[in-house]
Amino acid sequence: MPGSPWWKDGPVERLRHHLLETGYTIDGVRDRLGGMAATALSREELVPALRATADGDPLATLIRLWWLGVPVPAVSVPDEVLDSGLVAAEGDQIRATVHLQPWETGGYLVSDRKVRPGDPALRADHVVGAGGASANLAQLVTRRPAGRALDLGTGCGVQVLHLAERAEQLVATDVNPRAVELARLSWELSGVTGVDARVGSMFEPVEDELFDLIVSNPPFVISPAPGLTYREVGGDGFCRDLVRRTPRHLAPGGQAHFLANWLHVEGEDWHDRVGGWLRETGCDGWVVQRDVQDPAEYVELWLRDAAQQGTESYTEHYDRWLAWFDEHKVEGVGFGWITMRNSGAFDPVVRVEHLTHQVSLPVGDYVDAVLDAVAAAHRAGDLDTARLRTADGLLDERIGLPGAEDPIRIVLRQTQGLRRSREVGTVEAALAGVCDGELALGPLLNVIAELVGDGEILNADAVRPLIAEGYFLL
Repeated sequence: MPGSPWWKDGPVERLRHHLLETGYTIDGVRDRLGGMAATALSREELVPALRATADGDPLATLIRLWWLGVPVPAVSVPDEVLDSGLVAAEGDQIRATVHLQPWETGGYLVSDRKVRPGDPALRADHVVGAGGASANLAQLVTRRPAGRALDLGTGCGVQVLHLAERAEQLVATDVNPRAVELARLSWELSGVTGVDARVGSMFEPVEDELFDLIVSNPPFVISPAPGLTYREVGGDGFCRDLVRRTPRHLAPGGQAHFLANWLHVEGEDWHDRVGGWLRETGCDGWVVQRDVQDPAEYVELWLRDAAQQGTESYTEHYDRWLAWFDEHKVEGVGFGWITMRNSGAFDPVVRVEHLTHQVSLPVGDYVDAVLDAVAAAHRAGDLDTARLRTADGLLDERIGLPGAEDPIRIVLRQTQGLRRSREVGTVEAALAGVCDGELALGPLLNVIAELVGDGEILNADAVRPLIAEGYFLL
């Protein structure tokens, strides 16, 4: 969905031209700041970045104004910036009224200014800029083309920048009118046109509509009560309801990708909690937990996110939040992603797992293959007649005592995709060495048992988990 050329005669187009001409891009900012200053900024320390931009040249001026959020001399600000409507004069200084950041797609994102320690409290309709969560979601989403795509809770519009080239029609919604306003500006600055932006909660703006792709970075923060619109609406019920309401808006074969938080409650298995959200949807589902935080760590993270550290109300908020967790017997909070597919099958399959190791990025390059593998392992009938082949990039690692004939452990390790590893027996390891899709699994296991086993034949169904996890392909 390419946009209008940047040289059109309008204030936004002129601003975009100036940003690009000055080098205010992801690479331009990184090169100018350098590694030390960029790392310091991740700790909300501005001094190294201010030193790196002390020359006051055009790029340094833009970085200070838009990225660091500090005033710059009015004489150094060109007309393209002054005429944008995104800055304000303070005597002989110019201050940005928004945060304008270059993004990895080559576009730009407009949001409210970054909040830092000592800043005033956030307004309730604060529009947060793109960060780690936004990038994580973009990495997760399938790369296949989509007819109609929905960005639910668009915020500053970041996911639209990622979807624009592969969706024929794009709809973006947000409950916050200010978010929709700034998102439109982000798209215009990025040259993206034709987005159907609507205001409303959850699926209300798209009732009775179907989509081939739905993405959402929802307000997943779990807190005692609704707070900042962009991040929290109470417990984990919003994410649960989002999952349960999604199927009625997925076209046949359509997929949905969400970020989510969920509670770890005393006496309850989190797999059952989150898996239960999906089991009545009729869709295939894949849930991955990437991190778990204890209640105190979780509260500190989100109080810090709202720049409440050092404020008079910090202790009160902290204590009230922990008390709510205690009341609900919360032992931790999980963070991860949820993927759904409207497969149309009568026996939908849901896989819930915990993966904390590094995986190949972007996951979207192979998420379809992951869903296919889980579904194939679940729905395959008699595996004795199946013709398997070993997945590419699989390693056989053997650990044993020096000089010993047999290893103590054998591990199959993937070097691609999710990079899983699994300890296996000699039969499974031998199978991985000979599976090429030529022979049926049953007879192959018989031969392997005679050669490397003790005569006991491995049941073909024992290979099903290895198919689901991508070690073998059907």
